[in-house]
Amino acid sequence: MNDTDLPRLRQAVVAATELEPVAGQLTEALGLAEPYNDPGVSYFGLRNAVFAIGDQFLEVVSPAQDDTAAGRLIARRGGDCGYMLMFQVPDLKAARERAAARNMRVVFEVELDDISEVHLHPADMDGAIVALSAPRPPETWRWGGDGWSRRSAPGEIKTVTVAVNDPEATEARWRDVIGGTAGVRFVQGTLGPVELKVAGSELSEPATIAGVRFSPA
Repeated sequence: MNDTDLPRLRQAVVAATELEPVAGQLTEALGLAEPYNDPGVSYFGLRNAVFAIGDQFLEVVSPAQDDTAAGRLIARRGGDCGYMLMFQVPDLKAARERAAARNMRVVFEVELDDISEVHLHPADMDGAIVALSAPRPPETWRWGGDGWSRRSAPGEIKTVTVAVNDPEATEARWRDVIGGTAGVRFVQGTLGPVELKVAGSELSEPATIAGVRFSPA
């Protein structure tokens, strides 16, 4: 992977009231392998399951305590729903500067030996929490867990559809901040990621899981 491939979606996240049933549905529908459970998400009051699809990732997060951001979103949406999209960018510093120029609030940031990352406020970006990530080296992905490539199912997350109030304005905002829309399309509707098209998996027909429609690409 090099800068000409970027920006690109590396991880899509759904929020679910119950972790295991949703993880099981995704495993069966998409033919996924064993997920990684990241103990670090306890910082956010969550439990998770992270599935590798090619060199991309599909994560389920579930509240493990009261008053979490994911739990509040589930309550507002009236059920499980799309939650966050994580993009690998070629120049995180430049992306942060673009976000700051638009007065985007940073809700989380981390600087580790193998990755730097910021999360931008969903009310500022519109439609979802957006993470901007710079893994080192670029082909790695800390959040997939050790040995994720051995657990990776064939396939690729080709596109994601995000429902927003003003698709044209939101698309311009995301393109400006991220440096491109990276396979994201915007439609008018209830806020949030609403569909993922996955190529090369065992998915043969659309399935709605955790409030998100998964379709073969």
